[in-house]
Amino acid sequence: MASRRAYPLAAAAWGVAVLGVVLVTVKPPHAVMERIMDSFMHEDLVSLREFVKHPTLAKFKAGIVEFWEIFGPGGRLHPAWFLEHKGHLVIEGILMIIIAVMLLQSRFYPRATEDEDGLTDKEIDALVDEWEPVPLVPDIAEEDERPDPPLVQSCDGSSFAVTVNGKQALNLACTDFLGLGNDPNVQQKAHETVERYGVGSCGPRGFYGTFDVHLNLEKAIAEFMGQEEAIIYSYDISTIASVIPAFASRKDILVLDEGVSYPIQQGAKLSRARVFWFRHNDMQHLEQVLQQIEANDRQERSPLCRKMIVVEGVYANSGDVAPLWQLYSLKETYRYRLCVEESHAFGVLGQNGRGACEAAGLQPGQVEVLVASMGTSLASVGGFCVGHHEVCDHQRLCGQGYCFSASLPPYLATAAHTALDVLGSSRGQQLAAQVRQCAAVLRQQLDSIPGLVIPGGTGSNSSSSTTSSTTHESPVVHLQLTKQSMEAASSRKAAVALLQAIADRLLDKHGLLVAVPRYSSLDHILPPPSLKFYVHAGLPLEQVPVVAAALREG
Repeated sequence: MASRRAYPLAAAAWGVAVLGVVLVTVKPPHAVMERIMDSFMHEDLVSLREFVKHPTLAKFKAGIVEFWEIFGPGGRLHPAWFLEHKGHLVIEGILMIIIAVMLLQSRFYPRATEDEDGLTDKEIDALVDEWEPVPLVPDIAEEDERPDPPLVQSCDGSSFAVTVNGKQALNLACTDFLGLGNDPNVQQKAHETVERYGVGSCGPRGFYGTFDVHLNLEKAIAEFMGQEEAIIYSYDISTIASVIPAFASRKDILVLDEGVSYPIQQGAKLSRARVFWFRHNDMQHLEQVLQQIEANDRQERSPLCRKMIVVEGVYANSGDVAPLWQLYSLKETYRYRLCVEESHAFGVLGQNGRGACEAAGLQPGQVEVLVASMGTSLASVGGFCVGHHEVCDHQRLCGQGYCFSASLPPYLATAAHTALDVLGSSRGQQLAAQVRQCAAVLRQQLDSIPGLVIPGGTGSNSSSSTTSSTTHESPVVHLQLTKQSMEAASSRKAAVALLQAIADRLLDKHGLLVAVPRYSSLDHILPPPSLKFYVHAGLPLEQVPVVAAALREG
């Protein structure tokens, strides 16, 4: 019935629409228009009056009026009427009763059922005897066990001449390449800073942990590296692990060498970026990877994102040098950024000691992000990153190791600054040239030891076909077992034990402290077992043949 009554209104609406179209199209005279509109309005008003007089609408209107008379102002159920007639006393009385019941009721104790009878003393003793505690930390796998470390003590404050378990030895496991940790001037400046500022910095750089010595060190590093700005971190391992996530996120792309060390791998993991790997120092494979990424992006019409290639100047796990000039050409061709970790090259390689990038002929600014440790050639701890102003300024807000770690202790910043002054002097250049010369001679004499091979070497036992021209000057030397020796060892554990036995004989017979590096199972690719030692200023050139002869005999 209601739909029938509503029909005239719908018809009227359609009539208005049709009438509008006709009037706009035909354009009749004004008098005719007035007669048409009067007729239409009269019919419309008649239909509207009939619809309003419908019985259903009348009942609805009566219901609304009755509801308002009850609940509206002045109604018998309005809150104001309820309060005027002392209705609030009823509510307050109910609340008081509830409170009294809650205060007076006794505490509830669950009743023990027949199935929940207490245990006897004998049963309790039996359960205690059977109980075995579960360790909080799982047992260490046999392959992850570490031998007891030797006790290394310094002789007369030197980091090169040490005693190992009471026996004097030459420390070839020390990364103080230039020996500036023993420099009296460096130690004196650090002592003066302790007297002035104390030991700790008491906070992160962004709060109250910035001292003038931090700013002076950053300025000095930027000037030495020929860059616009530098930023320092309090821990060298966290430097590269903070820099990578600062410039890459989930939507970005990272291309990594398979030989990079664990801090770089961890930085890539923390960034959550898409990671692509290329074979160690294989530039042909790198170009294939870049081409495949470009083809996939073109096919999927991927949006623009940040893309970066990450390598090491001198690889910590192999000791060879990255072909940085070829890397620079590829990153320019495919429009990538380049990040180079220079911890084991800074202070040694290059005409001015700036690292592998300088040794490869690259100018300051051609590599977008340069990272290095201050624990190798600057006689301190921590790390730094250099680049354009935007590169460093961005890290002051997004570098997690910078924002959330206490800043570098002031005396260590002063020590690094003083060591940097020595590195920029003629004395520092002489020390760096001595290290490069000793490294080249030692590599040449070790390159044909039976059963051992140097990664990236140039001799008959070389394990790499793609080497940089400056690899022979690398201060990091690894001696790995040849393929035949690895097959004879039959397992990685046996190979590590064999190398450890060689290291023990070198220490006992010849007084040489070398390391057998241990790697984590979390590494992307587990490096081969090796003997690892560092060439530094404490190894004179005339003693290099003695070291080589000892390694041949060991």
